[in-house]
Amino acid sequence: MPEIDFPDILEREAGNLGINLSLAQLEQFQRYYYELNEWNSRVNLTSVTEWKDVQTRHYLDSLTAALVIPEEILGSGRFVDIGSGGGFPGAPLLIAFPGMKGTLIEATGKKTVFLQSLKDSLELEGLEILNGRAETLAHDPALRERFDVVLARSISGMAALAEMTLPFCRIGGLLVAHKGQDIEEEMATAANAISVIGGEVKEVRSVSLEGLSPRSLVVVEKISMTPERYPRRPGMPSKNPL
Repeated sequence: MPEIDFPDILEREAGNLGINLSLAQLEQFQRYYYELNEWNSRVNLTSVTEWKDVQTRHYLDSLTAALVIPEEILGSGRFVDIGSGGGFPGAPLLIAFPGMKGTLIEATGKKTVFLQSLKDSLELEGLEILNGRAETLAHDPALRERFDVVLARSISGMAALAEMTLPFCRIGGLLVAHKGQDIEEEMATAANAISVIGGEVKEVRSVSLEGLSPRSLVVVEKISMTPERYPRRPGMPSKNPL
């Protein structure tokens, strides 16, 4: 088990986001790192492995989503994280806001096993882990249009992302997508897909924190039901974007 310093970077920068983490929460983030470090040698979860970098590029980047999520949802809402991988951004958000309930969807079986281990280790009672493709699970009545917030980080272009994620979002709910800084062209290309799937761009928020390169949070509001045929079969949203 690697020796690491107290998560002072995380505590300070989370405070700058308006998130005050307790000692117990900071200890959860430390245990999270130990789990990530242990499993990463067996399962390719992340190339970011140094403690300082994990605090900034994974934990804090995940927590920036709180900047655009309404307070009442942070208090007791329900979110789904699509393509969760190492648990980002959903698991850090749930640690910081334990009143929420979260579902992590991951297509790779080994990563799903890691996420289940993480849930057990951190005692995240409000967390559900699902193994499967978003394009398939979005047609499950128990999941379709059931969530207050849909989270997506580092998956696909915005057009494909919208088709794979917005079907999970209830009308009036939000899609929050973590993106890079220069996304004007990507957003223009995705405009038709967002509209067809039932969304409307609400905000593109620029985010800048110490240790993080400038990035954007794309916030899409779900304004109408997603047509039953979407999302299309696995692979199609990325191969042939709307």
